[in-house]
Amino acid sequence: MALFHALCLFILLPAGFRNATLRQHVAELMGETPERYGPGRMTYDLRRLRLHGLIERIPHTHRYEVTALGKRVCLFFTKVNARIIRPGLSQLFDGCPKAPNRPLAAAIRELDRCCAQLFAEAKLAT
Repeated sequence: MALFHALCLFILLPAGFRNATLRQHVAELMGETPERYGPGRMTYDLRRLRLHGLIERIPHTHRYEVTALGKRVCLFFTKVNARIIRPGLSQLFDGCPKAPNRPLAAAIRELDRCCAQLFAEAKLAT
């Protein structure tokens, strides 16, 4: 998610971005220092993004740009994370003031109860 979020920062740059520039942002978003998130690790991540068609290298430079597919993928996953996953996970934990009855937490408890019943009927230990 940190990598996709950082790529969203560089979507509109006409000159693209470099390994070192993206690495600083990704490291910060991951809560690490740039020294711990080294250039080799960033190169590996850039290679994976390029092979999946999310970024492309600008010819005759050491810069990359986000492709049209990359823009759609990065924006989609960052929005899903911000609008669905994080709020949904907060409902699973106690103290969520925006959802006092927490329907997702109730559904998870019901799933746990049904699984325990199924294991008991199959005579399996939980």
